Amino acid sequence: MPDQVPAVRLTSITKRFPGVVANRDINLTIERGEVHALCGENGAGKSTLMKILYGMQRPDEGTIEIDGEQVSFKGPADAIARGIGMVHQHFKLADNLTVLENVILGAEPRKRGRIDFAAARRRIEEMSAQYGLRVDPDVLVETLGVGDRQRVEILKVLYRGARVLILDEPTAVLVPQEVDELFGNLRELRAEGLTVLFISHKLDEVLSVADAISVIRRGTSVATCLRPADVTSQQLAELMVGSELPTPELRESTVTEDVQLAVDGLTVLTPEGRAVVDGVSLRIRRGEIVGLAGVEGNGQSELIEAVMGIRSADSGTIVYGGDDITQWATRRRRESGIAYIPEDRHRHGLILEGSLWENRMLGHQTRRPNVRGPWIDKRGARRDTTRIVREYDVRTPGIDVPAAALSGGNQQKLIVGREMSGDPKLLIAAHPTRGIDVGAQAAIWEYLRQARAAGLAVLLISADLEELIGMSDTLHVILRGRLVAQVDPGSVTPEELGSAMTGATGSPEGDDE
Repeated sequence: MPDQVPAVRLTSITKRFPGVVANRDINLTIERGEVHALCGENGAGKSTLMKILYGMQRPDEGTIEIDGEQVSFKGPADAIARGIGMVHQHFKLADNLTVLENVILGAEPRKRGRIDFAAARRRIEEMSAQYGLRVDPDVLVETLGVGDRQRVEILKVLYRGARVLILDEPTAVLVPQEVDELFGNLRELRAEGLTVLFISHKLDEVLSVADAISVIRRGTSVATCLRPADVTSQQLAELMVGSELPTPELRESTVTEDVQLAVDGLTVLTPEGRAVVDGVSLRIRRGEIVGLAGVEGNGQSELIEAVMGIRSADSGTIVYGGDDITQWATRRRRESGIAYIPEDRHRHGLILEGSLWENRMLGHQTRRPNVRGPWIDKRGARRDTTRIVREYDVRTPGIDVPAAALSGGNQQKLIVGREMSGDPKLLIAAHPTRGIDVGAQAAIWEYLRQARAAGLAVLLISADLEELIGMSDTLHVILRGRLVAQVDPGSVTPEELGSAMTGATGSPEGDDE
């Protein structure tokens, strides 16, 4: 209602860090019972603003009002006590605990000095039914898919009494069917009177689920309370980055007849003997991008780890440039020209507390310009880091700042620049645009196109089906560790691809030669 006190009002929020103003005079009003989308580039200040609302950081200037009352949070516990809950992009669940144990962890109900599991189970089942969040409280989290894990995260914050939910890039790892289920859950939450703050860079999703949209750019508000019916994705993109919405697409074919990577009958087993990669065979030619589509957990990670030498193959061969590298160490593979953009940049791509020039050396610490003879060449590494920052538009105050100080998009551009250095011949790109904004996404697509045009062979793994379809010359589907289909990127739809990924189509395996 027009005279209703808003659920959240942020007024003139300003937050400064050494050398940068993350938020400058931001104003944001979120009405009760609405799905409010917050859009902006990585580095625009969204994360800082949400950390302020969730009590993880304190503003230097400005005020926060919850239900019309001005508040000051000393930490997340204060925010939770006022009904603010946050589901982070990177889930914070313990795989070895059940759904119930994860949900109540730190907020366990007690009866006669012991945890009252029966009461907790009743409450979780009631909330699951009330909000359409179907989960079994007694299953181990490690057995759940990504969509189910996300529902557990939402249940965690609801269990603690949240009336305002902050969802940070909630669709980043979901296939289209799971996105539809999530949006159905959000509508259930809204119908029950809850308020959802939805952070996303996927503008088509924003327009389909949001009741109102706010945009921030370079740390300040540029538009707020836009009605989705009155704005297009192109207009939102222009508000965010000053340009039209980019699309993933390849230009003329650059595919040659030279096979750079040939994988034949590759099998990888778990310690228990289960095949997580099951007889996979594929070819990648110079100048070709081969896409691999699959719901996470179906063998993609193990496949690329086997190609990189991080994980041993139990059978099959990996031939690179005519050489059988199946038994080669990871270092030798790297030195031979295999570049690698890992799927989790924080865990496997960066040392977050390390400087940018130190991160430039990761995986390349045995080659120039990072070494001279047996010694680290600090001057050479710093000089080349400056080049990467310039050529790949890594927005940073300097190369001595820690990688943790950069936005996700700038962290990813640093990794791409590092991996494209040193004349690579094969690039393995795992989720290269996950969790980054449209500006950084467009830049990375262009870097992949440039790599392809330069004759690199590229293996692309992504959860973004539009990206896979638009950027692939050849597109395979992996399910339960096996290649089950080869589809035409020029004609397949995201819905058809999603069905093949879940086994709904029963597609036969295509010709992988």
